[in-house]
Amino acid sequence: MNDSDRSTGHAAQPRRADARRNKETLLDAAASIFVTSGVDAPVRDIAAKAGVGTATIYRHFPTRADLIIAVYRHQVDACAEAGPALLATSPTPHVALGRWVDLFVDFLVTKHGLAAALQNDNTGFETLHAYFLDRLLPVCTRLLDAAAASGEIRPDLNAYQLMRGVGNLCIGADSDLRYDARQLVELLIAGLRRPR
Repeated sequence: MNDSDRSTGHAAQPRRADARRNKETLLDAAASIFVTSGVDAPVRDIAAKAGVGTATIYRHFPTRADLIIAVYRHQVDACAEAGPALLATSPTPHVALGRWVDLFVDFLVTKHGLAAALQNDNTGFETLHAYFLDRLLPVCTRLLDAAAASGEIRPDLNAYQLMRGVGNLCIGADSDLRYDARQLVELLIAGLRRPR
């Protein structure tokens, strides 16, 4: 590497991008394992799913709480980033809203296990909840505003109400196989449509 590469950081950028992708793969694997096996799943299972050694996980996340918090934040970020993309690519704002709420439901099912694991650390839990609201309320607001502006839905619902309602419908969905939260959430989203 010559001095100009060193001073501009050209070599460091690809390494950082690879490290970021590897970490995201690890977090996706952990989230998937948490959904099927709970947050107490063995680290070796997460490592196997991510295609890394357990030492790699411990290097990034020295404690289970560190891993749980990172998964939570990663999922919040993915849900937040999906909103604008769905709005840009969906045929209508209402369709975008419905697709985003599907992703939000997926997140909530995982979140309940993550939240339960973190409730002993009240300060940490409150910090994560604030992060959740700061990242997701503006996205949901944007989707609702776009759907209302297009005339597809009623304009009298705010993002907090919708997210809280969806969250309440998801409680218990991970522990009762007879309960289909997604079906009820779909009815809720359909019910937002403005009467014709």
